[in-house]
Amino acid sequence: MKTSYYNRLWRWHFYAALFIAPLLITLTLSGIGYLFYTNVENKAYDHLFFGNSASLEKLAIDEGIEKAVQLNKGYSVAKVIVLDDPYNTRLTMTNQDGDQKYVFLDDHYEVVGTQNAKYTFSNMMREIHSSLFVGGTAVNYLVELAACWAIFLLLTGLYMTMKSRALKKRKNSSKRQKSRKWHAWVGTVITIPMIIIIFTGLPWSVFMGDFIYSAAQKHPSIGTPMLKQQPPESDRSEIPWATRKNKAPSSEVENEHHAGMQHMQDKQDQSAMISIEQLINKADEATIQKPYTINYPSTEKGVYTVSKSSNTGITGLDVNPDDEMTAYFDQYSGKFLSKVGYKEYGILAKWFTWGIPLHEGHLFGWPNKLLNLAVCLSFLLVIFLGMKTWLTRKRKGELSAPPVASNGLSISFVFFMVFLGMIMPLFGLSLIAVAFIEGVLYIKKKEKKERIAS
Repeated sequence: MKTSYYNRLWRWHFYAALFIAPLLITLTLSGIGYLFYTNVENKAYDHLFFGNSASLEKLAIDEGIEKAVQLNKGYSVAKVIVLDDPYNTRLTMTNQDGDQKYVFLDDHYEVVGTQNAKYTFSNMMREIHSSLFVGGTAVNYLVELAACWAIFLLLTGLYMTMKSRALKKRKNSSKRQKSRKWHAWVGTVITIPMIIIIFTGLPWSVFMGDFIYSAAQKHPSIGTPMLKQQPPESDRSEIPWATRKNKAPSSEVENEHHAGMQHMQDKQDQSAMISIEQLINKADEATIQKPYTINYPSTEKGVYTVSKSSNTGITGLDVNPDDEMTAYFDQYSGKFLSKVGYKEYGILAKWFTWGIPLHEGHLFGWPNKLLNLAVCLSFLLVIFLGMKTWLTRKRKGELSAPPVASNGLSISFVFFMVFLGMIMPLFGLSLIAVAFIEGVLYIKKKEKKERIAS
């Protein structure tokens, strides 16, 4: 029974690795690129981030924003990102087709230059890492599924290493034995760090991410506090993970005209709204320090949202998890309405508020980057050694897969797979397809034996 259990794990380990290895290599390489996006962008976009325009005229920030709108016809400002020195102020502008531009304003709030948001280094690395730069729900599910099966590979690899003689010293070891030994050694060392990296990235995934976030929202004691007012309708991707779907308070409607209008911010009358400069002063009064993001209200009842996050994906904008907060200001009076900070988070939200920057490599500076880099490179080495081990045992013209388990499913195997399926629901769903395929192969093999016997 023990041999059968080992063979079944080995067989599933082999097929899982064979099918998802290319995807895991892509995700790991893009993850390495994303680790260093701030370093790359600080060099590549030096003029935009830190430079000055040719004009020496000194403008107010709202005049600079208006000038940016005039220079980019068809685009409206959705966000203002106020950064610490020496970074320039950054505007996120969108058009009706959903295209985005980043516009940079210098110390005098003159326009320095623009970027196509889709093709910045950070956004390209993130798109490759999360959706293979293709996008679509199916691709997002595929990426998440690969991450889940990677955990299966790590755990089954660890089990087989402990049960086999792969780590024992041998005299005159063959190339296959050497590759297998190093595959087992390196895989054992990185199992726990790699599982931590994978799990801390799952909150942004499509299936499990929504499951985790829904749990955090439904149970405030362990998740995120609920602000039971009308939510703003603006794009809020720079708002911290723990509050990105929170309901926010509504602005006091100044008159009946405002109350009856519900179209988007770029179509509404902005003359009654406070200026960005006034809002910044209100944020100063509320002791909100740079860097932070200002999200425009999207409706007549919407509010200004000012947020500080530890996982923005914006160079110069990330803060320590302890400093995360989301504040709401009335768009007409500038009145400070409410604020949710890290201290109000439940234990689940706090865990992921620390976990996401750990996954992205900026929780504790360069040591975090180098540690993640070492784990990622080791993971690539494990994949390479695993493929090398297989190729050294592969017969020409054959797949040379591990033998089919002779006995039925053991209780321990079923328990192990159910456990993984429970903590990773998408993985659990995929097991149904795998079990079906295994069942078909088993029936065909049984029928073949019966035909030969007869």
